[in-house]
Amino acid sequence: MKKRNPRRHGAGNKQNRHPSAKKEAPPQKLRASVLREVARRPLDAAGLAAALDLPPAWRPKLQSLLADMERCGDIARIRKDRYIVPKEADLFTGTIQFHANGSAHVLSEKAGGRDLLIRGENTLTAMHGDRVVARIGAPPPEPGFFRGPERQPEGRVIRILERANETIVGTLQRSKNFFYVVCDDPRFVHNLYVKPPAPPLPAKPGDKVVAKLEAWPSRHVNPEGRIIEVLGAADAPGVDMLSIIRRHRLPLEFPADVRRDAERTPPEVSPHDASSREDLRGAFVFTIDPDDARDFDDAVNIERTPAGWRVGIHIADVSHYVKPGTPLDREAVARGNSTYLADRVIPMLPEALSNGVCSLKPHVDRLAFSVFAEVSEKGKILSARFAKTVIRSAARLTYREALAILKKPPGPDTLSQSVHTAWELSSTLRKKRFAAGSLELDFPEIKVWLDKNGRPERLERVENDISHQLIEELMLLANELVARELKHRRQPALYRIHENPDPDRLEEFREFALTQGVRAGDLTQRAEIVKILAAIRGKPFAPAVRIALLKSLKRARYFPEPVGHYGLAKPDYTHFTSPIRRYSDLVVHRALERRLGLTKKGPESTELAALSDHISATERTSAEAEKESVRLKKLEYFQLQLKTDRPQRFEALVIDVRNFGAFVELPEFLLTGLVHISSLEGDFYVHDAARARLVARRSKKTIALGDKIQVAVARVDMFKQQVDFKPA
Repeated sequence: MKKRNPRRHGAGNKQNRHPSAKKEAPPQKLRASVLREVARRPLDAAGLAAALDLPPAWRPKLQSLLADMERCGDIARIRKDRYIVPKEADLFTGTIQFHANGSAHVLSEKAGGRDLLIRGENTLTAMHGDRVVARIGAPPPEPGFFRGPERQPEGRVIRILERANETIVGTLQRSKNFFYVVCDDPRFVHNLYVKPPAPPLPAKPGDKVVAKLEAWPSRHVNPEGRIIEVLGAADAPGVDMLSIIRRHRLPLEFPADVRRDAERTPPEVSPHDASSREDLRGAFVFTIDPDDARDFDDAVNIERTPAGWRVGIHIADVSHYVKPGTPLDREAVARGNSTYLADRVIPMLPEALSNGVCSLKPHVDRLAFSVFAEVSEKGKILSARFAKTVIRSAARLTYREALAILKKPPGPDTLSQSVHTAWELSSTLRKKRFAAGSLELDFPEIKVWLDKNGRPERLERVENDISHQLIEELMLLANELVARELKHRRQPALYRIHENPDPDRLEEFREFALTQGVRAGDLTQRAEIVKILAAIRGKPFAPAVRIALLKSLKRARYFPEPVGHYGLAKPDYTHFTSPIRRYSDLVVHRALERRLGLTKKGPESTELAALSDHISATERTSAEAEKESVRLKKLEYFQLQLKTDRPQRFEALVIDVRNFGAFVELPEFLLTGLVHISSLEGDFYVHDAARARLVARRSKKTIALGDKIQVAVARVDMFKQQVDFKPA
């Protein structure tokens, strides 16, 4: 969603000036005046207008400015529509994020600020992603414990400032007297009552629909709404992905003016453009990407030097084709990034650019923005420079092909030698990064392969092997060098930041780690977290501990100031290497252009705060949609197992034992499920809590934490998104 720029509102029109107004105050000045007045005492709009001696013609503009300032969290509205500075009244403004248990957090919008916990009963009628005002209150003391000063602050929502979603996507159901929609998002726990469907939207129970939320006066009653779109039967091919697209409001088509803008882009690099750049077409440049990649953001070339390595990292020069303020640029801002669903890509840029002239395809000329670095044998950066270049990639490798090369000794050909040399540099940088305290939180991914009807044929586990690490470390190097240059030259830009975790979240993780038998010292010291990650390496419970740690950390986001990246242990970090699919990188390209004197215009610091919030939000939306699409296809894959004559047997790892059964993980598919105690036939099993196991009363067989067992699918609940297994 495009955010309004508050600086564009409140400025008057010369023809409409009040006679007594000699000169119109700039919006920034009026904004500052409002803040000064409300800091002294709460005032309503009329009181502010009187205090600021504004003419009547300015009243509507003041109202507009107040609304924008309230949305931004600069001011807050209390009883009788009086405005105050939030901190003066213990108010907290931010975006609310719900958890599966019904509680929520209002995210802090200040770098390093602590989030505000909201218990389920204090969420008012807020929905996930809404912008809210909450009143901070003292958290209730826990029975048997002394409440220390470090307890996480809690609050209650008192006002919804802005709805993130005025529509919900779900399945239409019917009771004896009512039609209602069960929301696909489990964080929306209420049923939405709707009017009986009628033409032109003749939905029937079991259909996926989009409904508009209308009335919801209290969280103690169900909300009401109306159906605005029928997507089709819930089990029809493609409806699951369309539901995700609608729920996250992802755009499917580019507007006509954007398509026209893209069509006017030359399909090939012109000799004129190439002649003004550093020519690297004679260098041996290569790319490494996934098997099914169609857009290639990055390419590298490398050589050995007496001191270590000389590397060139070449990134698609999207800023040459996408200029600020054009239809292409406006649409890219709105989308924020590309979204990769299980069955399709929703690109940030039209295909003519993303898969065409911007993509660093082999054997064709392409424009690039390059980072050159000299690195010592120990991984120290000896020099760095940046330049606009023209390249011609000599080879396009998939990760599989690169891994095959790395598993063999270097061959006589240039490609093999280059790949091995690149891994020598990357492995050196990787060792140095972890020695500096970078957290090893890499997880494998699941690739879903679909048939022509969108049904899952197979699931493939994709490891973060050395072919992935090779490219990852070189991209991290480029991002760090660009961030360092922009920071030291004080050039306004966007940075990728990851703030230090909240101590109370780390304490929760510490308690969880203890349940797994992992002891830790003071987790506010990075070295202690590094020790835990080293201690659990190779253990059966390692994935669960790493996931718990990841949940205790803050989410990385974009910010106009170089706060640093906690997870990577880097004081300077930005995103520069993927401008085809991330708008943040395009902004950083423009900032670096301005720093190098290649253009007189660049991103302005006054615009970057709102932009960083917006693209951080679009990134979160895309990440949720991507995870949900893969999760649904996984569930569908296991649901199809129930319909086969010869169901598949899966190897599972026991990750938790309870009195009602054992939770297992299928490592090959990164999926957890329950083996219910009732499915353990032939004996009666008893829970041994002290040893985390189930024990058969007669045969004394055990199912314990860390055991490997063979299972088959017993039940799939698509609504709850759960799988139950049984012993095979």
